[in-house]
Amino acid sequence: MKKLKIGDLAKIRENVKRTANLRQGKARAKITIHMGTCGIAAGARDILSTLLAEINKHKLKDIIVTTSGCAGLCSREPMATIEMKDKAPVKYVDLTSKKIVEVLNKHVLKGTVVKEYALAVGSERTY
Repeated sequence: MKKLKIGDLAKIRENVKRTANLRQGKARAKITIHMGTCGIAAGARDILSTLLAEINKHKLKDIIVTTSGCAGLCSREPMATIEMKDKAPVKYVDLTSKKIVEVLNKHVLKGTVVKEYALAVGSERTY
């Protein structure tokens, strides 16, 4: 097992802090990019990179971005799930870099579900 460095511990601490913020109501949203092999093959890495760049560009500190494995709908990849406090999660499908920016701006920042990209509303929740 690789030895941890001080920088590694700081990253772990920041990730735990951000997750706790979501559970405690301090984070605006949690965005999960589905990164199974099918998602990666369909472009999920580009979606993740674009999303992180957009969040950094706007200096958004109250959004948690995470990844998961396959969501079971390989033909609809790349996919993302948006969870916002006290709202049903929304699963977005057939994403592109342009679409994830639109989802971030309209759904996460303004609270309006982008229906043309949404597959389903409501499912399991992490908080």
